Amino acid sequence: LEVAFVWNRSSGRLTELPEELRLSGEDLSVCLRAATARKVDVVVEVAHPAISAALAAPLLRAGVDFVVGSPTALAAVGTERAMREASASAESGGLYIPSGALWGAADLQSLSNRGGLAALTVTMKKHPASFRLTDAVLDAKREAALQAGGGEVVLYEGPVRGLCPLAPNNVNTMAAAALAASSLGFDGAVGRLVADASLVTHEIEIDARGPKRADGSQFSCVTRRSSPAPPGAVTSKATYGSFLESLVRARGRGKGLHMV
Repeated sequence: LEVAFVWNRSSGRLTELPEELRLSGEDLSVCLRAATARKVDVVVEVAHPAISAALAAPLLRAGVDFVVGSPTALAAVGTERAMREASASAESGGLYIPSGALWGAADLQSLSNRGGLAALTVTMKKHPASFRLTDAVLDAKREAALQAGGGEVVLYEGPVRGLCPLAPNNVNTMAAAALAASSLGFDGAVGRLVADASLVTHEIEIDARGPKRADGSQFSCVTRRSSPAPPGAVTSKATYGSFLESLVRARGRGKGLHMV
């Protein structure tokens, strides 16, 4: 991999990079121009869902692959539609969704594609200091969990679509799961966000269930991922490694949306 440029709103964040790689400022069109002029193969967003919402579609239409590091962006119906449409033609770039902390993304996608997924619940548990919330009610619950010093406090339980704008930096795993489970999507997949001040790990549980059969039996699979993370950490170190592996795989798959 060779880096063509790095953009950040603040130029002060880029001082350690060679000058020829630095792009900054409020005008995101500089990224579009640089991607075309420097003939980049793939653009990777690791900043904020709003950046993917602004850049993905025009870059995809220009034939540039795009990695959505903040897949909570696709919880907005218009944004998901724009990205999917922009990646649909033969000349389009591919739209890549990194698995991140999502264990078994390919299995969820396969199960969903063949009609074998009836329900999906993703539970994420973290120390209260690790959450970055935009909703006052959820943040009050988070603060109560912090003051309690231990014990689980459920901040949210419901459709993943409703949670993504409330915790856009914390629930990318849930968004990736909703995209992998396309038969359920953001409205059918359930997210549970739990704060627990005793945790020194990020805990993620994926509970997938198939349709009930005539005899009452049902396929089910539950996976649990426990990744060390100090209080205040939004992402565990293990997830950074997973993201890098996704980046290496994000190439050459052509048009459409791809889980990597």
